[in-house]
Amino acid sequence: MGFPAHAGEGRLTLETALREAATHSALGQAAQAGERASAQAAVRAGQLPDPMFKAGIDNLPVTGPGRFSLRRDGMTMQRIGISQEWVSADKRRLRSQQAQQVVKRQRAAFLQQIASVRQQTASAWLTASYASRALGLQQALVDHMQHELEVTQAAYKGNAARASDVVQSQGMLVQMQDDTLKARQQWQNALIALQRWTAGAVDDVQGDPPALLSSVETMGADQLRERQPALIAAADDVAVAQADTAVADSERHANWSWEVAYQRRSLGSDMVSVGVSIPLQFNQANLQDRYVAEKAARATQAEFTLDDIERQVLADIRSQANTLSSARARLDSLRKRLLPLAQQRVQLAEAAYRSGAGALADVFAARRADLQAQLQVLDLQREAALVWAQLEYQVLPMDDITTAQAGSALPAPPSNTP
Repeated sequence: MGFPAHAGEGRLTLETALREAATHSALGQAAQAGERASAQAAVRAGQLPDPMFKAGIDNLPVTGPGRFSLRRDGMTMQRIGISQEWVSADKRRLRSQQAQQVVKRQRAAFLQQIASVRQQTASAWLTASYASRALGLQQALVDHMQHELEVTQAAYKGNAARASDVVQSQGMLVQMQDDTLKARQQWQNALIALQRWTAGAVDDVQGDPPALLSSVETMGADQLRERQPALIAAADDVAVAQADTAVADSERHANWSWEVAYQRRSLGSDMVSVGVSIPLQFNQANLQDRYVAEKAARATQAEFTLDDIERQVLADIRSQANTLSSARARLDSLRKRLLPLAQQRVQLAEAAYRSGAGALADVFAARRADLQAQLQVLDLQREAALVWAQLEYQVLPMDDITTAQAGSALPAPPSNTP
């Protein structure tokens, strides 16, 4: 199955990739569907149960001359009635509040999916970007080696170079071409991985990778509680558990059921019956009290889980920030020390070869070492960028959170409270 092409001929910037991924995310759409389902359940939770229609025959004789007759025995009655379980307004309010907390939890699940999609998309884009740069370096070296082979072949024809130099140049070119094919494969695989998140054909990425500086490094705990989806979800778990406890506590007071019936007699006057059913909570210590205790323990569990998740999130951020800081220092050192030395080695090897004091093999070795140094720096940049993506995109912009919270407002429940 093919992918539809994006605008811009399939060349995506990082921001475009993030936008496309958020739009086409199946996981995000699934989370939104779960939220809509919970929103409908929240409206239902605040309603009275449906009344029950009842019909029957009382005192129908089954023996004697009037058996199975509705009209021969004065005690036989045809009955119709209606019953209603009565749930207090306070109970319905607590149930509605509990259901609305579940909706908020579903919203948090949606935010978690969006954050995960953004992280994965950014990582895929960065991997493709650096794979493209590595391919460019490999291709530039192949072009240079091709030119070097042509020069060497011309020098050999003019008796200025040896046959071994030509063979060596050909061997190095073949090796470089193979390395380039491998780099192209890695680049193409990176684009395929990016397509998995954007759900569209991606020919290449464009734009420079962002600076390796994350705003999350400086965020305090209060800011993270507002913008880090894992913390938002854990806090909502606490709110749901507390609402469950309140609903369980309200069940200490049993629901009464009311019933009224009209009874038509075969002989004599018709009758009306009115009744009430009241559950007898004789075993409250082992039923209702234990139910409340269970929910209270779940709420305590959720609170401790929130504390643990917060500690884990803060530790992960510190670890990622430390890794990123170390990578920036290493990159600065490599750019200032390793790359200049590698370039100087190439210059010295070429000068020695032109003067007849050096071998062509030394030139090839120097250029290959220069390429490896550049690829080493590029690989470290890629590793640092992936850490940056995991750090930066684990939080969501406040605009996205506000939009998610406002975009799924609960439908107004119809009033059924007398």
